[in-house]
Amino acid sequence: MHRYADRVDAGRRLAAALPPVDAPVVLGLPRGGVVVAAQVVGALGGDLGVVVVRKLGSPENPEYAVGALAEDDEPLWDDRALAVLRPDPFRLDRVLAQERQELERRRQLYRGGPLPHLAGRDVLVVDDGLATGSTARAALRRVRREDPARLLLAVPVGSPDTVRALAAEADLVVCPLQPPDLGAVGAYYDDFSATTDAEVLALLGRGAAGYGAPGPAEGG
Repeated sequence: MHRYADRVDAGRRLAAALPPVDAPVVLGLPRGGVVVAAQVVGALGGDLGVVVVRKLGSPENPEYAVGALAEDDEPLWDDRALAVLRPDPFRLDRVLAQERQELERRRQLYRGGPLPHLAGRDVLVVDDGLATGSTARAALRRVRREDPARLLLAVPVGSPDTVRALAAEADLVVCPLQPPDLGAVGAYYDDFSATTDAEVLALLGRGAAGYGAPGPAEGG
């Protein structure tokens, strides 16, 4: 298997690759990771939720991550990327402010409160793919502070180097598809169309009218 049909297919295949997990809390990274996470819950049981994370892109090249922001944590900067790109500090502060605002919008919309009780429970952090791993790392560190019994990262596809790097952040990383030259995560899906707020809300049981637009770009 070298591709997934879509995030639903990826989530089902990912669930089949996971070890037994006791009544887990499955936290998807919005937006696309929530679709994958919902399939994991459907197969394994447990509680579906979100941990909200935003990529911090370089002001000069927004697709190039220089850090990530998770929930109410401080930014997690990539010092190596900052040293190479040397972004303008004023413009970087503006990026951070914008992403904080979008993160809070999503947290209020998707959950409306703090993270669920995670202490002593098995927690799976789920996304639709790993490229640099910046947002996944930020999410794992935020969740680790809640003292879960076990913390797992599960993704359908990812860079082998990133998977190895994130093994230090989680008790287990499960990634069935690890192409040597990953490129773009979307290249490993037949359908990688943007997930909307409305789709996330429906999966979380918080469906509401008026949230169908794709909104700002996904973190990665």
